[in-house]
Amino acid sequence: MEKYLVPLNPSPVTHKRLPSHGWKRSLIELNGRFEPKYRHHLSALLMQSYSEIGAFSHFYHVNGVPCQTHLNRIDSVANMDSPVPITRQGISALEFDTKGVYLVSVTKSGCLTVHDFESLYCHTNALLQCLKEDESKHVLHLSLNRQLDVVRWNLSNQDEVACTSMKKNEVLIFDIGYISSEPVEVLRTRRTVTVHGSEVHKGLTDIAFTTVDKSRLIASDTNGVINLWDRRMGVLPSIELTTNCRSTINSIQLNVENQLVFGAGRHGIIYMWDLRGGRASAAFQSHKEAQSAIVPKEVHSIDFDPSCPYQLAFHLDDGWSGVLDIYNFQVTHVHCPPPAWLNDSNISADLLYLRKPSWLPTYSVYVVGSSSANGIHLLDFYPDPSSPCHVDYSEEDVERHSGLGNQKQNKFVPLSEAVTACATHPINGTIIAGTKHSSLTVVSQRKQSISGGSHFIQK
Repeated sequence: MEKYLVPLNPSPVTHKRLPSHGWKRSLIELNGRFEPKYRHHLSALLMQSYSEIGAFSHFYHVNGVPCQTHLNRIDSVANMDSPVPITRQGISALEFDTKGVYLVSVTKSGCLTVHDFESLYCHTNALLQCLKEDESKHVLHLSLNRQLDVVRWNLSNQDEVACTSMKKNEVLIFDIGYISSEPVEVLRTRRTVTVHGSEVHKGLTDIAFTTVDKSRLIASDTNGVINLWDRRMGVLPSIELTTNCRSTINSIQLNVENQLVFGAGRHGIIYMWDLRGGRASAAFQSHKEAQSAIVPKEVHSIDFDPSCPYQLAFHLDDGWSGVLDIYNFQVTHVHCPPPAWLNDSNISADLLYLRKPSWLPTYSVYVVGSSSANGIHLLDFYPDPSSPCHVDYSEEDVERHSGLGNQKQNKFVPLSEAVTACATHPINGTIIAGTKHSSLTVVSQRKQSISGGSHFIQK
């Protein structure tokens, strides 16, 4: 074959080689999955696509008459000029079930409502001219005539929801399959008596279910105790875990193996208990020894990242948020929003609310209600120094080492009302924000009409 080859004389002209730009999708085409860095790149585009697409006021009825949340909202509007505002209103907590079919919410006025998510989302379609949510689509709506501060789905039995109040020592469990205003079960804490014989008032602040046993439930209280129930053994706790100080624990979380329970609260300390041993294993303060002059801030909420289980997010009463790496007990991410006084916001009015953020199901994006403006922050808490919130973030290093460009930044989404709690859909990432005026605000990709205006697509 060599005799048929014609030698090619080298060209006297030297061509400059063009720079090669890597094809971003090449690895996806080869192995069929998103690489972490490419997923992080896409998260910036996703965050920019969110906006408010609908808001629904809690103007609902029970047996044909306005519910208590409805009445309190009317009173607050009527007394808007009064020096003493109406405080018993607002969404205090909300949560999706594991499949995203239903959304449950509770209000400060005492309403427990289970919404059909598909119906709620479809009513955000502006061309349907729907001004309010269709009450007939509610799975459950009860006015319990007591303050409600937390609600959770039973992870092992999605027919059950549990709610409680910081004013009561009871956990009310409802079965959404029964249309009844009475709970199917009521759990109570044990009485606490001081050395002087007086009874200590204990309310319950948060609830956690395990994923392995539908009969086990955990709740924190205002006296620094973690209560564990086995519902098969009775209505009183079978185990009580304590802290060194009798201070309110605002929020609790179980790790992915259901072996460790984390709690945080008023003194700015995060506690950890090993359920296999039942003792407090460690406690982490919100400052280090070198920063001992910094006053610890109250922790409103803690929550594990569903896409990175060693990232425990925390949110403080002054609006700061961050991430604690539970593998090395170091704070890896911090977000410091603008102070409330910049927007003439009265942050003292927020003391009645424990703000409850939520994670997007993927991308390590933390959704936080703003403490100083009407809206939510979408925070990039990606577990890598390329995150703009990472304590080791360097813009120069990111530009030098990333072939995808430096487009990563946090996003503020303005909303029509001030936010108290957030929940994110476990599949499509739609955000539902509960507000101080007891409304549900839907935040997602905005719809656009195409040919003829009879069909819709999302951006």
